[in-house]
Amino acid sequence: MAMGGIMILVLKGYIISVSLLCILYALRHLIFAYDRFMGKQKIFYGDIIDDQLPTVSVLVPMHNEEKVASNILSLLSKTDYPKNKYEVIPINDHSEDKTKEIIDEFAKRYDFIKPLHRYGGKRGKPAGLNDALKIAQGEIVLIFDADYLPPKGIVRELAVNFKDPLVGAVMGRVIPVNADKNLLTKLLDLERCGGYQVNQQSRYNLNLIPQYGGTVGGFRRDIVLETGGFNENVLAEDTELTYRMYVSGYKVVYANRAECWEEAPENWNVRARQVKRWSRGHNQVMFKYFFKVLKSPHLTFFQKFDGLLLLMVYLIPFLLLLGLFDFLILFFLGDINFIAPVYVMLIPLLFSGFGNFAPFYEIAVGAVIDGLEKRVRLLPFLIFNFVFYSIYISLGFWQAILDSIKGKKEIHWDKTERFRDKGAAD
Repeated sequence: MAMGGIMILVLKGYIISVSLLCILYALRHLIFAYDRFMGKQKIFYGDIIDDQLPTVSVLVPMHNEEKVASNILSLLSKTDYPKNKYEVIPINDHSEDKTKEIIDEFAKRYDFIKPLHRYGGKRGKPAGLNDALKIAQGEIVLIFDADYLPPKGIVRELAVNFKDPLVGAVMGRVIPVNADKNLLTKLLDLERCGGYQVNQQSRYNLNLIPQYGGTVGGFRRDIVLETGGFNENVLAEDTELTYRMYVSGYKVVYANRAECWEEAPENWNVRARQVKRWSRGHNQVMFKYFFKVLKSPHLTFFQKFDGLLLLMVYLIPFLLLLGLFDFLILFFLGDINFIAPVYVMLIPLLFSGFGNFAPFYEIAVGAVIDGLEKRVRLLPFLIFNFVFYSIYISLGFWQAILDSIKGKKEIHWDKTERFRDKGAAD
């Protein structure tokens, strides 16, 4: 066979392979949606009543957070967790606004608020967490991002899960507080609904790989310290911790009832930078843990299968864009008709076009459970989200490739912009 014929065969094989992979993802998510709607639901440990609660350190990374700092510190000061087993460590990470002054004011009023001011060393969430872990006294470490609004009982609901010695980490549910602000926030609310209410809960139901998400969650302090702390050059420290727990023989609990409000990005440029950072960090973790998952003696076959698909989730948009270029090359070479590739790509495009972080059927099920049926009318707009995400996720993937090739040691942490009115309570 001539070289040109081999190249055409490879290009056609790629299109079919990517299509089959996307169909596999579609079936996986369809199973999740069915399980969440019709299956038996697995509950977390939130209803345990025990006066022997673990000591808890709550870490709140902050960089220029004067708009939101007072909100979260005020709410954390009102928690119903026993104060003799509780401390809050706001991490002022090279802030240049009034974040330091706000933190210090709260520290004067509450002796369990113990500030950590960082003006030296590397900036970024992993570096800040590592410094805080050195001074934290709690057996359990919980983390909240600065824009979050934790309810009074969430610390107890998260901490009680660690009564099970096999639990290495726990994750609560995130809900946008500004969902009605504009079209973007409404679409993000739908994504969160499908991603948490259905996807995370179903993976927990089926004993697969629910993910620790880096905020509204926590972990055992000793495990993280014994395994080297957080990698300061990985932008997805939460994903890295998830896989570190599983390959070490621990499990992650998803606490769907432990709800916490977040501020969703209200600007498309801010969302683009956020998604690109997530993709870059997630793919860094994929390169590190792909074969570790395969070889781990602590994971079942189905956990390995789900774990690998979860690792690859930020790779799929790049593969789809590559498939599009593949199709165009074949089309202009005159070696493919119009109907055949459209038929081959139809199912994966229907899957991916109506959702990336959560497909349309997961979102629909989540919306019904949450009583958001009217918002389902926005599903067609997720086609735009798919194109938008594909571009920036692919850029993040490419950055992760370059990081791996160059062995880059210093990675800039791109903080998400806040939109809340300064000092406003929600």
